[in-house]
Amino acid sequence: MDRFIILSGCSGGGKSTLLEALKRRGYHTVEEPGRRIVVKELKGDGSALPWVDAPAFARRAIATSLMDREEAAAFPGSVFFDRGLIDAASALEHMTGEPALALLGQLHRYNKHVFLTPPWPEINVGDRERRHDFSAAVEEYERLTAAYPTLGYETHVLPKVSVEERADFVLSVLGLS
Repeated sequence: MDRFIILSGCSGGGKSTLLEALKRRGYHTVEEPGRRIVVKELKGDGSALPWVDAPAFARRAIATSLMDREEAAAFPGSVFFDRGLIDAASALEHMTGEPALALLGQLHRYNKHVFLTPPWPEINVGDRERRHDFSAAVEEYERLTAAYPTLGYETHVLPKVSVEERADFVLSVLGLS
């Protein structure tokens, strides 16, 4: 869907902060599926956690992303997603070899412009929900940087500037400023 815009890239690169800035500007936003899953699993005794059962976590992220897309269809105008279906499908395929990326990536399209947060060690911090190290985040970034163009997306690496400047950049590329 052309009005669904993905923010992807390096974990800890500022996606959630950018999403919040776009929300303050009046755009509809969808929070990262992975973080929501981790919070829910940690509240219970769930095992669909990336450090316990990564394939189960990726499958849950795919299901959550599909549900997010359905719910977002009711929103008017542009909708910004902090990660989403393609990120989850890429992770599952990387871990298991299951051909999830091509199938899901072609069936459920987003805006052709995808915005990637690059590795930025100065702002990268781990927390209770983000337990992997910076090298794992960089590896994920490299995988996603390769995956999106294979599905026909045009990727834009976000500059390492203030969040407001990043929001301006995104909106300018999309012709929304």
